[in-house]
Amino acid sequence: MSDPRDELVDHLGAMRAFAISLTRNAAMADDLVQDTLVKAWTNIEKFEEGSNMRAWLFTILRNTYYSLRRKRRREVEDADGVLSEQLSQKPDHDGRLNMRDFNTAFAQLNDEQREALVLVGAGGFSYEEAAETCGVKVGTIKSRVNRGRARLAELMHLDEDEPMELTDTVTAGIVSQQSVA
Repeated sequence: MSDPRDELVDHLGAMRAFAISLTRNAAMADDLVQDTLVKAWTNIEKFEEGSNMRAWLFTILRNTYYSLRRKRRREVEDADGVLSEQLSQKPDHDGRLNMRDFNTAFAQLNDEQREALVLVGAGGFSYEEAAETCGVKVGTIKSRVNRGRARLAELMHLDEDEPMELTDTVTAGIVSQQSVA
């Protein structure tokens, strides 16, 4: 009794021609024939002795082609990584840890510095508006904001060049440098 695996090579030419007719691409056709041969080899026990080997191989090839085609239809090509970059998200725990550190440091500021930072950084007030709200001069507000930011950076052990990633825009506004006008 002969091994049906011996007959596989007899059909390579016809399989490649059929694969090229389906894919219209020689490289893809070669890959398809290879996938078909691997499937046929690993499932040779399913081949019924005395049946048509060529028809069995062509069925595997055709089914493999349409399975790959369905799969590729669902896939999106993203060779340069632009799409996947848009889908990625930084882990939340980094922001939460930074927020905890920020809250601890912010609580250590004096009342005037906290007030100035909240008004100018988080509230979006101009220095003039914040000064009017607090009943002090503009220079005093600018000084409180600068000292408050410097103290926060010191308490949080931040370098001047080190970016800080915070999860909310209010806190980011408090810590961010604003041009002194």
